Amino acid sequence: MANPKIVYQCQSCGYVSPKWLGRCPDCGQWNSLVEERPSSGRATRSRSKAEPRLISSIKEETGKRTSTHIAEFDRVLGGGIVAGSVILVGGDPGIGKSTMLLQAAAGLKGGVLYVSGEESPEQIKIRADRLSIKSDTIALLPETDLENIIDAAEGTRPAAIIIDSIQTMYTGELPSAPGSVGQVRECATKLMFFAKKSGIPVFIVGHVTKEGAIAGPRVLEHIVDTVLYFEGDRGHSYRILRAVKNRFGSTNEIGVFEMTDSGLSEIENPSELFLSERPANAAGSLVVSSIEGTRPLLVEIQALVTPTSFGMPRRAAIGMDFQRVSLLIAVLEKIAGLHLGGMDIFTNVVGGLKIAEPAMDLGAALAIASSLRELPVPPDLFVFGEVGLSGEIRAVSQAELRLKEAAKIGFRKAVISKTNSQRLKDTFGLDITGAGNLREALEAIGL
Repeated sequence: MANPKIVYQCQSCGYVSPKWLGRCPDCGQWNSLVEERPSSGRATRSRSKAEPRLISSIKEETGKRTSTHIAEFDRVLGGGIVAGSVILVGGDPGIGKSTMLLQAAAGLKGGVLYVSGEESPEQIKIRADRLSIKSDTIALLPETDLENIIDAAEGTRPAAIIIDSIQTMYTGELPSAPGSVGQVRECATKLMFFAKKSGIPVFIVGHVTKEGAIAGPRVLEHIVDTVLYFEGDRGHSYRILRAVKNRFGSTNEIGVFEMTDSGLSEIENPSELFLSERPANAAGSLVVSSIEGTRPLLVEIQALVTPTSFGMPRRAAIGMDFQRVSLLIAVLEKIAGLHLGGMDIFTNVVGGLKIAEPAMDLGAALAIASSLRELPVPPDLFVFGEVGLSGEIRAVSQAELRLKEAAKIGFRKAVISKTNSQRLKDTFGLDITGAGNLREALEAIGL
């Protein structure tokens, strides 16, 4: 009897080699090739013939959504759960993925099948007791065989299925180990076909790599309908649920939660929370209005500028793009005439947030100038605007939405781009200064 053929498959990109290699020639990862025994190809799959349909005869059902009764979660999903959708939830270990999905399961009407390949039912029951979840509609299934899971789902017909996690599941059609590229891809595909055929939404928990991407093949994110990332710093209690792909709603939408002893609680007004501990009359502290998805957020940017003790000044940016901060430092030196060449410069977005919007440019630049000159800005002032390479301040989108949110919280003054200020239809009772360049913005706040 001939020995079964063995190949080596990269666990990062799926590259297949007939022999073991220390470094994948496709993606460059080290020690990522593992032994796989490919399928013989003799297994037959059931085939169902699809008939073409006129687009005018298809009824639109995407408007029918099921609420989880967690407003922040529903917001990120686009208003609720769409029937037959497949939702991938990724995040660091211990960030709160299982906690959030268990709370969402308790809010759904109808039965929920919670499939756990990592925890026993007793462990999940302990978490449910801690979250004060008393539900007779959540059924726990400790199983990793996908065929058995689908059989259980077809027998119980739940309102939703939670798979925790996809890296522990396997299908008997492939001989490779659970968590391998082939198993993750095949299991996700089977779950997607089952969800579309049955109309039962499926939540899939995915582990992340040390780079922050969801572990497994990249095709996993293409198979599913929605990809959610659960973000947060272990040093902070705040958690951000961010949608990076959503076929049924807006992308880049976020939900804000706070991790407490009794689980995740919604933050209805994140701006007030992020600004609640802002120091009074502190140099280098500035409030910036940002847009995350459809929601305006007011966040505090802090900067610390101090003479360097080394030959090469240190630069660090937390919560902002480091390259963008380096660009702003160069513009401040060249255009505004600030001497920053021998200074250590550190910037931070308070609350563990990660902001990539260009409207943060003006706030970061003015915070650096405030710290350098040791002059605090007025506590009731906020800014937003994109800074160009020649020092000009460019207009940003949804200016009136930003101003309305700031006025509601209690701010009285704003420095924005001159173009935005000229287009305003309503100032919301704010004292607004339009600045055409960085020099004008520095003069407007007394720097």
